[in-house]
Amino acid sequence: MSRLPLFMSSLALIAAFAASGIVSAATETSDWGKLSTGEEVKLFTMTNDNGMVVKVSNYGALVTSIIVPDKDGKMADVSLGFDSVEGYESDACPYFGAVVGRYGNRIANGQFTIDGKKYQVTKNEKDITCLHGGKVGFNKRIWDVKSIDHEKAMILKCSLLVKDGTEGFPGNLDVVVTYVLPKKDNSLIVLYGAKTDKATPVNLTQHTYFNLKGAGDETILDHVLMLNADKFTPVDENLIPTGELRDVAGTPFDFRKPTVIGSRIEQDDEQLKIGGGYDHNWVLNQPQSVEDFKNRKMECAASLYEPTTGRVMEVYTSEPGVQFYCGNFLDGTIKGKDGKSYARRSGMCLETQHFPDSPNQPNFPSTILRPGKEYQTVTVFRFDVKKD
Repeated sequence: MSRLPLFMSSLALIAAFAASGIVSAATETSDWGKLSTGEEVKLFTMTNDNGMVVKVSNYGALVTSIIVPDKDGKMADVSLGFDSVEGYESDACPYFGAVVGRYGNRIANGQFTIDGKKYQVTKNEKDITCLHGGKVGFNKRIWDVKSIDHEKAMILKCSLLVKDGTEGFPGNLDVVVTYVLPKKDNSLIVLYGAKTDKATPVNLTQHTYFNLKGAGDETILDHVLMLNADKFTPVDENLIPTGELRDVAGTPFDFRKPTVIGSRIEQDDEQLKIGGGYDHNWVLNQPQSVEDFKNRKMECAASLYEPTTGRVMEVYTSEPGVQFYCGNFLDGTIKGKDGKSYARRSGMCLETQHFPDSPNQPNFPSTILRPGKEYQTVTVFRFDVKKD
């Protein structure tokens, strides 16, 4: 199992980047249009010494582009999305590039109980579940973004204050999502932090859709995936976990060895039928707290390889789970970058996270953040190439 260099696994060092820098012109800032409300939107472009480009908007703290080389040095954008902010503002946008919260993934019936008090939050998915924080999640808000330049990395520090009662969730929540692009390494580091004044569930993740051939290619089914997970969480007909941690051995959910995504996706399997393909949480085989990752090397949680371009993406995280979603609900009706239609399974997500519906699942790792405590997780998307 490959490991991440110590330089990028040290949360203390990354945090020092964000704290010690000054506002800098190293990251390009440009106007990116207006929302329907008249609010102006900015786009921040980071380019490292290798030519890797990451673009982030202050609307939703969206990652709008990730441009990386293939095995021949040809650059391409490997993230699905739109050319302008209007596409992201539309309700038809399926969370392309978004930071989702306050609770990424699903909460059954939009209900949970904390310290004996029952809460009802917005049910925005078929009036059954709360999905990705409700109707107006973090992806639909303007964030405060500061650009910081450090000798080893470019940094975008994205901050958001979400008021008590928003979408029904308790507590004023201060959120900081920090994007770090090292100048010498083709990695996007995402550092999440949050504080609250009331006990509240928090589960933040990044919802970029990837296609390592390039955004707009027809399929990701020929990509080769590895997930460092012996178990996954099966779901009911509403995609809510049953509470079981099921062994992947002998099932189409076994990606412990690199496996072509499309090789088993049409098998006669109940869980595949429920999800319309892969749309499940895998239980990662690794330490499950940020403290375990400080000042040590991080094991690879997932890797993705596209044979024709040679592009490789490795994912490292302090989270206990990852949602592998293979774009089952894309249907060709959304026109994205350069006017290209996004067909079914033309993009896939690897959403590092705590498990879905954890507030209602006592056997899952807790997602309840309490006053005086700090929510802190890190995920790294590292890009490379494999040559023939």
